[in-house]
Amino acid sequence: MQAYSDYERRIYVRHLEVGSYLVMVLMPAGVVLDYFVYREHLLYFSILRLASAALGGCVWLVLRTKLRDKIHRYLSLELALMPAFFICWMIYASDGAASTYYAGLNLVLLSVALVMRWSADLSIVASLCVILMYLAACSFHGTTKLGILVNNLYFLSLTGIIVAISGWIHQTLRIREFALNYELDLSKRELETTNNKLSDQNLALEKANREIKETQMQLVQSEKMSSLGRFSAGLMHDILNPLNYARTGLFVLRKKNRKLPPESQAEADTIINDVEDGLRRVNEIVSGLRTFSHPGGQAPEEVDVAELFDVALRFVSNALNQRHITLKLALAPGQKVWAGRNNFITVIVNLLENSFDALGDKKFSEGDGPRIEISSRSEGGRSLLSIRDNGPGIAPQNLPKVFDPFFTTKEIGKGTGLGLSISFGIVKGYGGAITAASEPGQFCEFTLDLPATAAAAAETTPEHAEPLRL
Repeated sequence: MQAYSDYERRIYVRHLEVGSYLVMVLMPAGVVLDYFVYREHLLYFSILRLASAALGGCVWLVLRTKLRDKIHRYLSLELALMPAFFICWMIYASDGAASTYYAGLNLVLLSVALVMRWSADLSIVASLCVILMYLAACSFHGTTKLGILVNNLYFLSLTGIIVAISGWIHQTLRIREFALNYELDLSKRELETTNNKLSDQNLALEKANREIKETQMQLVQSEKMSSLGRFSAGLMHDILNPLNYARTGLFVLRKKNRKLPPESQAEADTIINDVEDGLRRVNEIVSGLRTFSHPGGQAPEEVDVAELFDVALRFVSNALNQRHITLKLALAPGQKVWAGRNNFITVIVNLLENSFDALGDKKFSEGDGPRIEISSRSEGGRSLLSIRDNGPGIAPQNLPKVFDPFFTTKEIGKGTGLGLSISFGIVKGYGGAITAASEPGQFCEFTLDLPATAAAAAETTPEHAEPLRL
């Protein structure tokens, strides 16, 4: 009920404002009619019309205040009766019932129906008041012809009846309009609620699909690494035996080389050294494969993250200084990780060295320079570590392959392509995950997700692992 009252009040106030404009404009404009019909009363009627317009302006001013909300119905009635009162005054001052200004009263009542759009009760009250004022004006004039008076009262009454019926119709339409608007607003709110629920469900579904996709990619990567690990274990056995034969043969060759003439010994030594260097590189690859095929060999323990990075950064401090790389370290105080100390240091050093190589390949603009940012945070029982550089990044087509064994974008002789694969295996061996994200020309970031405690390590899937960027 209060909602409808507020709705009706807003309509009254809006129509009142229009009605006040009409009174302020049309009443003074009637002086033209006075000039042609009652020129002898021109000044007198002009004063009455200006007084009516001034009162209409007062109503307009009241509408600018908060008082309008309390007295809007009274203002509405006053605004309609005010011009009718001054018209009746002019009827009294001119020809009484015979005055042609009787038509103005009909216009006032019709404006009530068309402009004010009152309810039926206000329309009846306004019509009765206009008729009574007209009767008073004719009575005070004294020279009223009964036939003319009856005629005018008849048409005023008909106009009043029409206005009352119009008010009833308008009120009925307003109630229906309010009910429809209320139902429409209710439907909108229900629709918005439903849309919000659907939006939440869509977000939840998208998140679930993303997590499923990420899990699938991690499983594919893990299975690929496991398969390659099994293959590497068998391959090492087949490679180490020929390597041992080759080392034995080189040892014999070097002893025999001493019996050669001096001019031939230098050439033979060069060849033997090259062969030994090649065998040494093959041996390094085999050692890397051994670490790759048996990750997490070192027993895990709870170690301090800051301590691990302190040791790792000492290993690479010379490279940092020589290449003028800015290092920003933002590690969470007291953060722990459940992993093998030495193995994990190996992972950190490997990631930092990769950043060094990448930063060396990029030309920086003036005011910019090579930069590495290391940060960490804890989520539940897991530790998340991030190493980010502002190097050239990784091409989108290469990003899915960075953890594959022997995959490298470095020049020949500068890398075996085993570093990230070994790091992947070490981290996975301790119940963690390592993921990569990059924007070519802007940055490259590796994120390590490892358990912080033995209990967290017992969980099969690291729920907080960052997504693989495939």
